[in-house]
Amino acid sequence: MSGDDENASDSRSGAPIDFDRLDAIRERFSAGDRFERIDDQPEFAPERLVGVYDQRFYPERIRAARLEIVWYENGDFSIHYHEEHESGEFDHRWDRHPSSHNTRDHVHPGPDAPTPGDDASHPADWRDVLSTVLSEIEARQRAFWD
Repeated sequence: MSGDDENASDSRSGAPIDFDRLDAIRERFSAGDRFERIDDQPEFAPERLVGVYDQRFYPERIRAARLEIVWYENGDFSIHYHEEHESGEFDHRWDRHPSSHNTRDHVHPGPDAPTPGDDASHPADWRDVLSTVLSEIEARQRAFWD
């Protein structure tokens, strides 16, 4: 994730990182073929799980794409989708955490994930949250080929 204050959402939740939840997400992601690799607690973001998308889902102009997830024991989360393009970047975030700029559930839409974002209503169950996020990303990936 980028280094701006909004991305430091681990300090916004006030709850400990839910590493058990991140392990369960890693197991689910490992069972599929969408990710080239999954990095647990990378040096640049030790509280996150990072899935690097397989390049076959993207045209050449998209150099790389990844999904970064941080989940908290109180159910708060921040999920950041990032693409690196030949001519720039695309960022989109789904968040649930206390916020001075939006309701607890909100989205920072692409292409630049602005703050404030858009108030939203995310599903209560973590599996449904991931399903929603992955479906939105898959729709974006399909659109590259339409």
